Amino acid sequence: MTSISPRAVFVTRETDYELLLSRHATHEQARFHLETRGQKISEVEHRHADFIDTLKQARAVVPPDWKQTLVRRSDLNRFLFAPDDVIIAVGQDGLIANVAKYLDGQTVFGVNAAPQLYDGVLVRLRVDQLSARLSAYLHQDIDVQRRTMVEAVLDGGERLFALNELFVGHRSHQSARYRIAQGDQQENQSSSGVIVASGTGATGWARSIMEATGAKLSILPEEAAIAYFVREPFPSISTGTSMRAAKLKHGSLEITSRMNEGGVVFADGIEQDFLSFDWGRKIDIQPSRRNLNLVAS
Repeated sequence: MTSISPRAVFVTRETDYELLLSRHATHEQARFHLETRGQKISEVEHRHADFIDTLKQARAVVPPDWKQTLVRRSDLNRFLFAPDDVIIAVGQDGLIANVAKYLDGQTVFGVNAAPQLYDGVLVRLRVDQLSARLSAYLHQDIDVQRRTMVEAVLDGGERLFALNELFVGHRSHQSARYRIAQGDQQENQSSSGVIVASGTGATGWARSIMEATGAKLSILPEEAAIAYFVREPFPSISTGTSMRAAKLKHGSLEITSRMNEGGVVFADGIEQDFLSFDWGRKIDIQPSRRNLNLVAS
């Protein structure tokens, strides 16, 4: 048990109602916008009110001697997490992926803000379970999953982490040209991009690719392995399609850009937070030594 009380960092994203207000300025304008499309703002307001109530309940059960702070998803890249912070993500599954790449060993509690709407694959706790889980955490009697993450290192030293997957390709998702290498294999390719997924990500974007292509690869969330999938590789006189998908337990996947402009690398679907990947740049991708420490239900 730690002698210094930790800080509870609540992570949330904007509700649909808040996004409507930011786009349309006033409640009446937002209401008019929805009604012209046959929708009611009351439904959005009710979901917003339910979320605010859930967040209030979650903050109320934090031990009184702990500090608390709140950070929105849009501010995560500017927020400084402390090593002993306890992260409480209140929302939907994607919020865990959003925060994971900014952490380094902190424990994460995922609270499902709307169990009737969200699957709860990562946000596994109901708000009424949080108090007991925080107490168990204090007594070091809690089940924590150490989920493998994907790590990319560019030749300039920049690093990018992902809980689900990394995308390497053209920012417009049009044809991307690059050289891919893994072990003794290497090939020039033209495709709509490469997805590199963890075991957690194998249930998301990668799963869709596997179902569409029949490239079935088994990978578990806590397994120190990743898998890559090439999207729609195009055969030509100068490009091949033999390296379509594989699981990596050792070594790394190396990709060298052959794109004059528009090449990007981004994590977990956040296209705005990308690394440039133009001609000649090289990236190494492998399982990260940094894990997501996620509290199980």
